[in-house]
Amino acid sequence: MTAIEFTAEPGTPVHEYIAAHREKLRTVLGERGAILLRAFEVGGVDGFEGVVHALSGSAPLRYAERSSPRSTIKGQVYTSTDYPADEEIFLHNENSYQATWPNTLYFHCIEPAHTLGATPLADIREVYRRIDPAVREEFERRGWQVVRNFHAEFGVPWQEAFGTQDRAAVEQYCRGKGIEPHWRPDGGLRTTAVRRAVHTHPASGSRVWFNHATFFHVTTLAPEVQEGLREICSEEDLPTHTYYGDGGRIPDEVMDHLRAAYRAASTRFDWQRDDVLVVDNMLAAHGREPFTGPRKVAVAMAEPWDG
Repeated sequence: MTAIEFTAEPGTPVHEYIAAHREKLRTVLGERGAILLRAFEVGGVDGFEGVVHALSGSAPLRYAERSSPRSTIKGQVYTSTDYPADEEIFLHNENSYQATWPNTLYFHCIEPAHTLGATPLADIREVYRRIDPAVREEFERRGWQVVRNFHAEFGVPWQEAFGTQDRAAVEQYCRGKGIEPHWRPDGGLRTTAVRRAVHTHPASGSRVWFNHATFFHVTTLAPEVQEGLREICSEEDLPTHTYYGDGGRIPDEVMDHLRAAYRAASTRFDWQRDDVLVVDNMLAAHGREPFTGPRKVAVAMAEPWDG
């Protein structure tokens, strides 16, 4: 998938351009899955937040039920995932492990990397087509299950993930979202949720491979990270891991096949300062290359959907 690029005379205010071309931008986004606004005057973080209002017609969403470390820049504008620069972040659809997710994602390049650091994109309609029909059928029949363990010593603590110190509030949230919570003896939390692997795009009706089954599976991590986690955790205590919806193990060869389908469908571009990338979250998966240099990319989410 290649983001369709829109440009104007350098320095053109991005909000003026959106106001004049909003219908076209929304049409292309819904057809192609991603658009890139390049060489516009954005106006910093406040201006980036204004892009969300202008194109989505609503305020950015709060990042709830967190699975990765992010810092708040301002309001509901966040840093992209704060993982070490030498680690890849595999392709995924934002919050597809949740009962409700953002339908539109916004990225703003504040500072590009010195080398690499792209945000690869993959058309998940194409990912769906590339997956062996027998593998698809297995997931459609059984669903997929995510198990998360919130440890006090590492990873995202449950207090941060759920935005509260109150266990009762966490339990109430889980009941409303189809999540089974289990409090661990050490004060941590284990959650289990079963979700669908294949969804229907709300506008186009396309079948899309929309899930975190690959991203959260331990074998998708770099070998050295896998090894480190397995040394300190049993499988049931891993920070995240996935199974078929009935709890059955997903074979390693199936995971290899899924990762290959994502990579075969992916494309990349190099960030330029003040780029704004807009992604239809139910058409395009995104990731992050390793990088060198400062690389700062802001993220906002909008338009909640519960499929």
